[in-house]
Amino acid sequence: MAFEQLKKDVCQANRALLESELVVLTWGNISGVDRDAGVMAIKPSGVNYDQLQPETIVVVSLEKGEVVEGNLRPSSDTPTHLLLYRKLEDIGAIAHTHSRYATSWAQAAKAIPCLGTTHADLFHGCVPITKQMTTEQIQDKYEHNTAEIILECLASEQKSPQNSPGILAANHGPFAWGKSPKEALENAIALEEIARMALYTMALNSETKQIPKVLLDKHFGRKHGPEAYYGQEDPSAQ
Repeated sequence: MAFEQLKKDVCQANRALLESELVVLTWGNISGVDRDAGVMAIKPSGVNYDQLQPETIVVVSLEKGEVVEGNLRPSSDTPTHLLLYRKLEDIGAIAHTHSRYATSWAQAAKAIPCLGTTHADLFHGCVPITKQMTTEQIQDKYEHNTAEIILECLASEQKSPQNSPGILAANHGPFAWGKSPKEALENAIALEEIARMALYTMALNSETKQIPKVLLDKHFGRKHGPEAYYGQEDPSAQ
């Protein structure tokens, strides 16, 4: 069976969405890309997570969006994932959920401010929020245009997948990404926790200020970039 490992990884990550309490019913999906093969694998539309198996994962052409393997229809969010892969060449997987706390910020159309070091360990600044979609964007190529406003927001905020592993689509919900389906899932989990802590913090003190830049830079830099020292060395890099 072609693309066996990719489908296995995507299936496992999608099933973990439910276990991580990031989704209810069928409200979310994770995809993964094989750039050498020119394909993306994604959850089938409307299928319960506990029914997913590697053979039910749908593989589509990264260039044309056509199904190349699988008997089920791919997620309705497929055009969003495809455009993000085409434009963000460093990402290998995307997780989209309607998780409770991150979606609350998205529905309020508010970026999540960086209030502490937990947030700064993952995001170098706020979790950005896209602009609201126009009537024309909603009525024509809605899913494609969802990716367009995400890309526009990243560019305007000078964000990259490296310093912002996720974003909020206004009135919609969170998208997160990573090098692999497992990493995209972990970033979606972290984004949800950041959203929850920020909501509680602002409820306790609505005048809470954002973290000082020197502390933001320190915490982000010790985990990311050339001077990172958190964790263990990668033996393969020696």
